[in-house]
Amino acid sequence: MKTNIVSIKVNEKETVSGIISIPKNHTSGENIGVMIAHGAGNDMHNALLASYADGLTASGCLCLRFNFPYKEKGRKSPDSPKLLAETWLAAYNFFKESSDYKPCPIIAAGKSMGGRIASEMVANKLLPAERIIFLGYPFHAPGKKDNPRDAHLYNIHIPMLFFAGTRDPLCNLEKLKEVLKNLSTSWELETIEGGNHSFNLPKNASANFQDIINIMVNKTLSWISK
Repeated sequence: MKTNIVSIKVNEKETVSGIISIPKNHTSGENIGVMIAHGAGNDMHNALLASYADGLTASGCLCLRFNFPYKEKGRKSPDSPKLLAETWLAAYNFFKESSDYKPCPIIAAGKSMGGRIASEMVANKLLPAERIIFLGYPFHAPGKKDNPRDAHLYNIHIPMLFFAGTRDPLCNLEKLKEVLKNLSTSWELETIEGGNHSFNLPKNASANFQDIINIMVNKTLSWISK
């Protein structure tokens, strides 16, 4: 496995960095591609995202992690939804059209905000990904489980995979399950026992960080193979 640092032009004013993890014996056009967008409070170097990408790449997937413009500039406040979406699409087109990669199919994955933006784009037919993976979907704001961010999910018609921690303050699992039962597409939910929104575990947990990565990678691979 090797990695390439790439530059992705978003528009005339914005350019962001990306990291492409390349499996052994890679041939352009022959690998499944997984795009992984970061959440509001982290960037493409986040340990969870990097380890997840490495695990998938070791099993033959071509993975692209990328920054949103605000993180590229070292800022804390996320970009406008419009610019976040524009960045997602620019990264998708770069990945798909580059002669060195050309993954097929392309799966959109995102941590929290990164996954939410991708799902909204898919629902509005603005991102032609073939599947979506949510690494901690921000189903509602803290303490507001009765005001879920679910309206657009009913307009998604590609398979979805949700990873959710049982201690996630942004995702009431019972409420999420109620919504999932009413979706018109196929979906799977993998719960991480003891995990919070970032899948961190309590100090007394029997599992560790690598155990969580293994669960997520193995579940993703089995889901992809279906």
